[in-house]
Amino acid sequence: MKRYLLLLVPVFFSFTLSEFRPVDKSDSVTFTIKNFGISTKGEFQGLKGSIKWDAANPSNSSFDVNVDVNTINTGIDMRDKDLQETKWFDASKYTTINFKSTNVTATNVTGNLTIKGVTKQISFPFSVTPAVSGYRFEGTFPLNRKDFGVGGNSFSLSDNVQVTLKVYAEQ
Repeated sequence: MKRYLLLLVPVFFSFTLSEFRPVDKSDSVTFTIKNFGISTKGEFQGLKGSIKWDAANPSNSSFDVNVDVNTINTGIDMRDKDLQETKWFDASKYTTINFKSTNVTATNVTGNLTIKGVTKQISFPFSVTPAVSGYRFEGTFPLNRKDFGVGGNSFSLSDNVQVTLKVYAEQ
């Protein structure tokens, strides 16, 4: 009998800790920054990576995701091209923005965010909603663009950026 119970242990754990992949068409990685006092929005597309989610024990979960800097879209092609230049994201040298979690709870995630070769620890609240064959993860966090060497001093552009993630991930 013990032998049969031991055989069931891996099966049980395979259902509780599952690996998911972001589904690009359903993902949203957006940002808002004030430019001349007006909220300016943009987005990145093509979130990729791995999300391991254990709904029964979120501390077993992990996020390792990235987005291609070249997918930046603010609705103005000229601005998007400028943001890919060396002063801003230096997209030819630093092609991705990466987030890798170090601690996950049911309502908060902490991890290392790497932008333009600079890694900083961030922590933010998030929510998880079960969906068809996966989960929707949503969270918002502030960051200072200058902490990551994105852009220089600017009279018109705020240093503070609000990032919002809406990620649908499925197996």
